[in-house]
Amino acid sequence: MSISAKDVKELRDQTGAGMMDCKKALSEADGDMERAVEILRKKGQKVSEKRADREANQGLILTRISEDGKKAAAIEINCETDFVARNEDFQDKAESFLNVAFENNIASLDELLQAELNGLTIEDHLKDMVGKIGEKIEISRVILLNTSGQIVHYIHPGNQLGVLVEFEDDIDADTLGKDIAMQIAAMNPLAVDREGVDSSIIDKELEIAKEQLINEGKPEEIAEKAAKGKLRRFYEERVLLEQKYVKDNGITIKELLKKEEAPTVKSFHRLQLGENS
Repeated sequence: MSISAKDVKELRDQTGAGMMDCKKALSEADGDMERAVEILRKKGQKVSEKRADREANQGLILTRISEDGKKAAAIEINCETDFVARNEDFQDKAESFLNVAFENNIASLDELLQAELNGLTIEDHLKDMVGKIGEKIEISRVILLNTSGQIVHYIHPGNQLGVLVEFEDDIDADTLGKDIAMQIAAMNPLAVDREGVDSSIIDKELEIAKEQLINEGKPEEIAEKAAKGKLRRFYEERVLLEQKYVKDNGITIKELLKKEEAPTVKSFHRLQLGENS
């Protein structure tokens, strides 16, 4: 049967698929719009299955925060190429997925994938994007924060690195709060304080330091004591409150917050593209 340009345009507007794909789907569906949509959706599913084993290590980190700084959300959405990540339609879709998480207080990936947006689950939206774009596309992380204190967010230019920082009370988000968020982005701490570092990491660091010292000829008893000294340096490098402030190496983050009479950091999330942890 003859397929009108008007029908092709309507199907394209509904699905975002290419003109030729829309025309083929309408022909296969004998002009039935609903069947044509389903045909395109199945095509997306097939392409998605074919791309399942591909590496999707490009993409975007996005954050959103409430006006009062009490609530924030972040997602990581991945694709195969930087070209797709820079595509305006891809970015708009990613933003809409973030908004669903934020507005519906969604903190788990499974829940986000099953959430609805414009009559489709986000999982189905992703399949449709795969069918349209031809790349593996997935959401790999979603984070939701609610606090009685204040949250500050920071996105590094390029959207490949983002930070959410939770403070115990109100802080100037545009100056000191942003500086702390940028510190976390630049220096990649493991935890806010020593208590937040996993004991297995501490044990491993002590073991490595001790072995290095023994290999240098130190007796085991001396090596064990010296290893604890090296552990202090580890804390100074990887614990946020003990790190030197990147804008002033003469002061630690803990000392900076005290000097500014600012609230301390309660928690943080650092999201770097491809480092899903």
